[in-house]
Amino acid sequence: MRRSPPDREFDLLVAGEINPDIVVASANIAPAFGQAERTVDRISLTIGSSSAITACGAARLGLRVAFVGVVGDDAFGRWMLEALAARGVDVSACRVDPSLATGASVILSRPDDRATLTAVGAMSALTANDLPDGLLARAAHLHVGSVFLQDGLRAGLAGVFARARGLELTTSIDPGGDPGGRWDGGIGAVLQECDLALPNREEALRIAGHTGDDIVVATRTLAALGPVVAVKLGHEGGLVVAGDDAYRAAAPEVEVVDAIGAGDAFDAGFLAGWLDGQSAEACLRLAVACGSLSVRASGGTEGQAERNEAQEQAGRLESRPLASTPTPPAPER
Repeated sequence: MRRSPPDREFDLLVAGEINPDIVVASANIAPAFGQAERTVDRISLTIGSSSAITACGAARLGLRVAFVGVVGDDAFGRWMLEALAARGVDVSACRVDPSLATGASVILSRPDDRATLTAVGAMSALTANDLPDGLLARAAHLHVGSVFLQDGLRAGLAGVFARARGLELTTSIDPGGDPGGRWDGGIGAVLQECDLALPNREEALRIAGHTGDDIVVATRTLAALGPVVAVKLGHEGGLVVAGDDAYRAAAPEVEVVDAIGAGDAFDAGFLAGWLDGQSAEACLRLAVACGSLSVRASGGTEGQAERNEAQEQAGRLESRPLASTPTPPAPER
């Protein structure tokens, strides 16, 4: 993997949504309308949003992390900024907009699945203007999460990445889901400008425009646009395509307490390996290790791994190269 310049104030600048999760956990989670009341096992307020959870995971792994996002002047916004700062994330570049409410997600979590209700609020207020050259130049790598929720940033994101490249940063995205179901919005142009994409299986298939379920073909399709593509496969581990190289890594068997944020911990692990200059295969193993360790505690950040234990877990994982196949045509966007 390409190593970014080491002489920067921050290893990683994360740009994206910043909001809490209100997690409602129970085996029988379905609400009953008609003014009925049901009891559940647990309701908790935790650090939410893919971008913020990734930032916390990276800081836990020992990276110097800064965050840029937008919150409202309200209890949720203040709580999120304090919670990120307490985990070692620099939030001085975050913007408080008193005219907006901080976004929030209510997650209905049962042992085998979850559903999310999100109020976007200030999530979509981040713009390219919040990422000036002076801020970019302080970091070695720029990561943007939940691109489909970033309505204010998405149209200018390819330009931001081009500016970042000129400042010698490497760049990455975690596209996240598309609540609108369009799976476009200029994402192709963004992929052509970024160095690394970190979708999950469903996101990779949808963005690649594949109607089948061949995740290897979909990953190669996205990689044909230029970036290294690492795909999160849940309990099956992960997959990476980097140029002509492709690898798959198996996940260890673990007891799952809460899978919220596992994909974001995967992102943090891959970015830690990337910034160390590790190979694509080694980055993938570290990412799968971080994702698997994160499920051992409730909430998106409580189970996140420290670097030593993540590296030890990564060393025990199996990975294998995938057979070479012709590169499929890149999708038209």
